[in-house]
Amino acid sequence: MPTAEVILWSKLKNRQVKGYKFRRQYGVGKFVIDFFCPTANLAIELDGESHFESQQAEDHDQTRQKFIESCGIRFLRFINNDIYRNLDGVLKTIWETLNQPPRPPATPP
Repeated sequence: MPTAEVILWSKLKNRQVKGYKFRRQYGVGKFVIDFFCPTANLAIELDGESHFESQQAEDHDQTRQKFIESCGIRFLRFINNDIYRNLDGVLKTIWETLNQPPRPPATPP
């Protein structure tokens, strides 16, 4: 597991964020989400440098995100540097998103 994921997981596991349970490496269709909270229907994805190396990688990320969102799952994306430089801000964004009502599921494409 990349270092940024280890750091974020250390803050998400064991219901440390508002008592919500998060899972690692959760599958949705043919895609895998870095972190998922089933109760809040929230996916969290961390992107390292490889996600910015080619247009093909960026297109894949967007296709993946659209599919996951079409399943009614809220989606947060952070880059590794967000974790290293602003972990408190990342956790605040997650906390604020958990405070919002979940979206109803949609029919996947």
